[in-house]
Amino acid sequence: MTQVKEQKRSDILALSRETKVMIVEDNLISRTFLEAQIVQEGHTVVHAEHGLDAITKLKENPEGVDVILMDREMPVMDGLTAVKRIKSEPKLRNMPVIMITGTDSDDAIDDGLNAGVFYYLTKPVKEEMLRSVLSAAVREVENREKVQTELSKHRTGFDLMTSFRFELKNLEHVNKLSGFIASCFPDPSRVVAGVSELLINAVEHGNLEIGYENKYTLLQANNWEAEVQRRLLLPKYADRVVVASVVKKQDGIYLVVEDQGEGFDWKKYVRVDPSRAGDSHGRGIALAAMSSFDKLQYNEKGNKAVAIITQGESLEW
Repeated sequence: MTQVKEQKRSDILALSRETKVMIVEDNLISRTFLEAQIVQEGHTVVHAEHGLDAITKLKENPEGVDVILMDREMPVMDGLTAVKRIKSEPKLRNMPVIMITGTDSDDAIDDGLNAGVFYYLTKPVKEEMLRSVLSAAVREVENREKVQTELSKHRTGFDLMTSFRFELKNLEHVNKLSGFIASCFPDPSRVVAGVSELLINAVEHGNLEIGYENKYTLLQANNWEAEVQRRLLLPKYADRVVVASVVKKQDGIYLVVEDQGEGFDWKKYVRVDPSRAGDSHGRGIALAAMSSFDKLQYNEKGNKAVAIITQGESLEW
């Protein structure tokens, strides 16, 4: 049993680096349990006793926290109110929040999703589920850091551009281009995660045809990136490209991402299904639709996405 547990732990650590996790929990027993599990995974912990305490500490030191793990029911300020306040702060709005709730009702989870919560744990919190959801949030932080590094290189000259087009094939290209593309938008920090998620989806789910269940299995075995690299070399997929285009129009800025895969049922993923709220992946398109862009639509086949920052007219294909 110990060997199996250690193997699972090593799988999670292979995906992660030391992350600063803020636990917002008024119950000492629950807080102690959560801290023990998080420290065991190699991360550091910051404490807050309720939502208002969390907001105060985050404003004082926004760089001191990477991921927030927050109970929904607390005195002084509850978790949902705190999330809404956090998501209204430009320096904090992109920080992943994991909500701990005593109910798994669709309405309760939907309220959290509308507030910007894409990760959920239901009480009593199970160790394996905590590791899985935390590792997903850490991957989001790591991916954001990669694209933010590229973003800082590309902030000059974009006011002179009206359109451009790129072809990309792999995750390395995604990391390099996400920041560049985000820099074309008025608020790059808002859209950069959504840009990255749309490109990743086009590469792995579109061109390489790695399905939802398959990715879950690969992540559990820590084989996801290896499988991506393997498929990139297969004759069936080797020549496929993702075409990403940015066009500035009078009514806004359009990002068009098109892959050469078979498409998918995108309507299932533009919002996080409450039944999948605790899964270790599958939030990327919902994040792009609900947080990064004003509009996101796919064509009927599901291999072409149009994301837009605008208050203008309906999309045209």
